[in-house]
Amino acid sequence: MIKFNLINQLRKVKRASKRRSIQLVISLSFTVVAILSMTFMAFAFYTNYINTARQSSIDYNEQVIDQISWNLNSYLRNMMGVSNSMYYKVIKNMDLTSDPIENMTKEMDLLYEANKDNLISVACISQDGALISAAPIATRKGGVDLTEQEWFLNTEERIENFHFSAPHVQNIFESSNYRYYWVVSLSRSVELNYMGHTRRGILLVDMNYSSIEQMFSKVNEQGMGYVYLIDSNGNIIFHPKQKAIYNGLAKENNIEAASYDDGNYMENFDGENRAVVVKTIGYTGWKIVSVVPMSDLAVEYNQLRVFMLIIITVTIFLILFGNLFISRIVTDPIRQLERSLTDIEGGIFDAEKIYIGGSHEIRHLGRTIKSLVVQMRNLMDEQVAEQKEKRKSELNALQAQINPHFLYNTLDSVVWMIEAEKYPEAISMITSLASLFRISLSKGSNIITIKDEITHAKNYLAIQKVRYKNKFEANIKVDPAIENCITIKLIIQPLIENAIYHAVGDLDDEGIIDVEAYEKDGDIYIEVRDNGMGIPPEVLENLLVEKTTSTGKGSGIGLWNINQRINLYFKEDYGLTITSELDEGTTATIRLPKLTYDEYMKGAEDEKK
Repeated sequence: MIKFNLINQLRKVKRASKRRSIQLVISLSFTVVAILSMTFMAFAFYTNYINTARQSSIDYNEQVIDQISWNLNSYLRNMMGVSNSMYYKVIKNMDLTSDPIENMTKEMDLLYEANKDNLISVACISQDGALISAAPIATRKGGVDLTEQEWFLNTEERIENFHFSAPHVQNIFESSNYRYYWVVSLSRSVELNYMGHTRRGILLVDMNYSSIEQMFSKVNEQGMGYVYLIDSNGNIIFHPKQKAIYNGLAKENNIEAASYDDGNYMENFDGENRAVVVKTIGYTGWKIVSVVPMSDLAVEYNQLRVFMLIIITVTIFLILFGNLFISRIVTDPIRQLERSLTDIEGGIFDAEKIYIGGSHEIRHLGRTIKSLVVQMRNLMDEQVAEQKEKRKSELNALQAQINPHFLYNTLDSVVWMIEAEKYPEAISMITSLASLFRISLSKGSNIITIKDEITHAKNYLAIQKVRYKNKFEANIKVDPAIENCITIKLIIQPLIENAIYHAVGDLDDEGIIDVEAYEKDGDIYIEVRDNGMGIPPEVLENLLVEKTTSTGKGSGIGLWNINQRINLYFKEDYGLTITSELDEGTTATIRLPKLTYDEYMKGAEDEKK
């Protein structure tokens, strides 16, 4: 008794352990999911923190520098292009001794009008400081010595270069509204022609400082930090806090920045850590400096906190929905196998749709069901093929029936012709009969060309016209384009038989049989028409629905047989239709698909597969 209880307890423990094994798998899975989620969270936090702190300022500064550098380069090249156009297209081509100065002034006015949004003035000045021509204002301000201007002195020192001045107020021309503009002067040395002799002069292009100011102001509105512009000596050309710096209310590390080469720097200025990017405008010596105080990166910390919140939320959802996910993994193969059996319940035995997956047991079950479905499908296909072949055999047996009376009458006609010494007619009749039997046999194939079927019909008509002593007229018209298309053999000749025996054979007047084969809407139509007495409606409606046998006349191949054979070899869309009007005649129409022999055989092979 004790032993029995012990065994029961052991069995209970074993069963309990089996039950807990699933729980263990789920618990381990939850543990793995939680660990992976938290590891992912920590890794994402660390990576995002490092990348945000280290790369944010550098990447932003580089983007800003590249943007403003491209814009400033484009602007300065445009101004240099204005200077080049004035010098090479106007000044170099003028002789100041003989050519009117008004020509130069006119060209300057045109150039100024084309670029007036970025220009304040354009002027040509002699080496001794005399104003030769200017636009748009041509009146020199009294008391101003041009030779003492900074741009003049810089040009005289290095005559081979373009020179860009620091921002200053343009005050060398009289202004009608007493308004003077901040400008950056672009000056260069030029050669002036005087009766074949050259003298040195200076071409001055005063650029509107507001264009540069707007360019930098727009960039400084886009994000954190700021960008300023200095010359090679560190003098500020533009700074968003320029007035405050001039008034001593703010400071900038511009002198130190002038010594920086192009690149990225971390600096401490005025007790604040800053990320600095420097880029030089080559032909001017100017430096664009982008500054991002590290305190501005606090915005990135907010983004980091949002990111962390998203990661934690995702982790919680992973843990909460882990159970659903894992249970789905366990049960999904069974559900898929069940769904794949739905078609079998509906009578569709498609083995390829049987699901095989999941655990070993479910895969084995799926393979077993698939094997059963394949066997059932093969048995059904064999049964269908057997029934189809049986049906073909029955129809072919009917097709093979040829009324002996036709053969006996034909041979009697041949004997009569020979006794009457009508040898050519006898030979022709025997030849037609031989051809008739050759095509009827057609090497055992039921599929022949329309050309052969028409030939068979012609031979039959030739024999019958002799037997009936030309009591009827037969006309055959065939579209040459369809002669090589296929048909089922012995479907036209029985229709001609019916027309002879039941329509035109007993007419007192001359009977007419018309056979026409043509293509219409992608299909082939063969019509056999006669001018007999027609068929009563009550007989006509049953001709294709009743399986009739021979009545002593004709081949014994009924109209039902013809229609069934066409349906069997092709589709039910094709077949035989009969129309008739009393005292008018009857028309039998065969509809066939337009196929060559190769196309038909390929379709038959695909159907077997």
